Amino acid sequence: MIRKVLVANRGEIACRIFRTLKQMEIATVAVYSEADRSALHVSMANESILIGPAVAAQSYLDIDRIVNAAGNSGADAVHPGYGFLSENPALVRALNAAGITFIGPGAEAIEAMGLKDAAKRLMEKAGIPVVPGYHGENQEPVFLAAEADKIGYPVLIKARAGGGGKGMRKVEQPEDFAEALAAAQREGQGSFADPAVLVEKYIASPRHIEVQVFGDQHGNVVHLFERDCSLQRRHQKVIEEAPAPGMTDEMRSAMGQAAVQAARAVGYVGAGTVEFIVDASDGLKVDGFYFMEMNTRLQVEHPVTEAITGTDLVRWQIEVANGKPLPLTQDQLVISGHAFEARIYAEDTDNGFLPSTGRLDYMALDPSARIDSGVRQGDTITPFYDPMIAKLIVHGDNREAALSKLCSALGQSRIVGCTTNIGFLGRLARLASFRTGNVETGLIEQQQHLLRRPATIPHSAVVAAALWRSAMLLQSPQADPWDTLRGWRPWRQAGLDLSLQCNDQRIEINIVVIDLHTARVHLCGETFAVTDIQSSANGCQFLLDSAAASVEFFSRQDSIYIFDRDETYGIYFDDPLQSSGDLDADGSRIAAPMPGAIIRVEVGPGDKVEKQQVLMVMEAMKMEHSLRADRDGVVETLNVSTGDQVEAGTILMTLET
Repeated sequence: MIRKVLVANRGEIACRIFRTLKQMEIATVAVYSEADRSALHVSMANESILIGPAVAAQSYLDIDRIVNAAGNSGADAVHPGYGFLSENPALVRALNAAGITFIGPGAEAIEAMGLKDAAKRLMEKAGIPVVPGYHGENQEPVFLAAEADKIGYPVLIKARAGGGGKGMRKVEQPEDFAEALAAAQREGQGSFADPAVLVEKYIASPRHIEVQVFGDQHGNVVHLFERDCSLQRRHQKVIEEAPAPGMTDEMRSAMGQAAVQAARAVGYVGAGTVEFIVDASDGLKVDGFYFMEMNTRLQVEHPVTEAITGTDLVRWQIEVANGKPLPLTQDQLVISGHAFEARIYAEDTDNGFLPSTGRLDYMALDPSARIDSGVRQGDTITPFYDPMIAKLIVHGDNREAALSKLCSALGQSRIVGCTTNIGFLGRLARLASFRTGNVETGLIEQQQHLLRRPATIPHSAVVAAALWRSAMLLQSPQADPWDTLRGWRPWRQAGLDLSLQCNDQRIEINIVVIDLHTARVHLCGETFAVTDIQSSANGCQFLLDSAAASVEFFSRQDSIYIFDRDETYGIYFDDPLQSSGDLDADGSRIAAPMPGAIIRVEVGPGDKVEKQQVLMVMEAMKMEHSLRADRDGVVETLNVSTGDQVEAGTILMTLET
């Protein structure tokens, strides 16, 4: 029997596993890097072990350190979570050699499904349909380009190892193939130590539907129905749901049987997910789904399956690892209601979904939803790991009810300290095509214009910020009378001219304080009466020309953050004593958009460059980011070299003015 478990992971999945282990009264061991000394998952475990520096390759990806930590702590089992070493057969063999149980499938099953090309050949033999493409061993660029020509554009290049969108590139035309191939190979090498790729036909109207499977040591295999993960950006999932909208009983049965057949083909034990790409151009049909890959681990989105089946999949994993049969048979598994999961990331959705970093000065996620998170208020999102902050999960009697709960929960969630995608998620959840279940993997890209943050800032937000800046929201009934004379002047009413910035916009506002509860503002060419002003520690209410406004906010010394449903408006006030001209109006300076490492420099001083030409490539938060020229020009200075670590805002290169 398993009595002590080391979780070879970090963040929200480590915290998620610890919660179930605590319920099962199993002792826990956390491992952590130097960057995670004060992380939430460390505080949740009974004991913790430092395994190396922040760089994952020297800590969370170091098999020897993980095995030694398990042995030294007396753990009799290791749970890998997802990512990192969760699908590495070498870890399984090393643990087995040390007499430690791996909570997951055997090494042979991981190997069989770990490489996409080999897995697809195996599935073809098992009679499961696969996407047309090249899944062979020849990795010569010229040969792969020729195969792409045979398949027909657009094509999808995919790293054969790993997942999460890393090492994946869509290619629209032959002249872009070489650059996309090189980038996919670099990401494959950097993330999975394997540069090999496969090339497949890109399906025009694809849906990403996956099936949760579970096997035990007694030969039993079941599926726990499907999840729709079609809402993706940069090939990474954003909102998942279960069951899939529009799914028929016939289609569900066919996909479930195919998933179970795939698991049986490799003698699968434990939790796994069989992912299918579905051609939705003519609805969901039993002859329109193709095997894509099998993830031999617990998935990020497993909570939606738990919600509709009433199960705890981590508990199932522990029980199966203990040699017990599956808790339920296929006939006993039923779908109850509908569930959504939204992934809250530290990222700038209006800037190519670039990851963001920073300290979480304020974090309040809706308590009515299930929140799976590995961070707390006061923690810092670093550039070393995935930028996911939390997963927000809701469940309802049907899709409409669950979607309503999702919108409400996002509208009640606030984070200050780094740029997040909460507003984007809210806009996505309210998108007409998504509300009707008309989803596909290209939806976000196709409707990006509808998903951008609002171009205008509500007057109520600007007025609330002006009231705060003028100190009208600081009053207290117990305050000294002389402290409440903020609007008093001996000769006339006080007027205050303010210049504020929000979302790259500059707004001028004049506020005249009439008394403690009344003001007049001039904004955007109009004058408004602000009356019945009431304030609290984190909000205020007032009438704006008789229209009621209720504003929630979080303030710091130099800025205020206004929350309006799921939108957050960070408002900064100009210092009148400082000039703040545009430092780079002509695109002469190329700055690092985030902390990261320079992995490739394409040009040098004196080189001519064209607008949108790739100048260099950065790696941050496990993804590559190409930095391009904003205009034609000539490189004047180059301030970095390959391998350099840089901070956000570092000037990497300049063009001649």
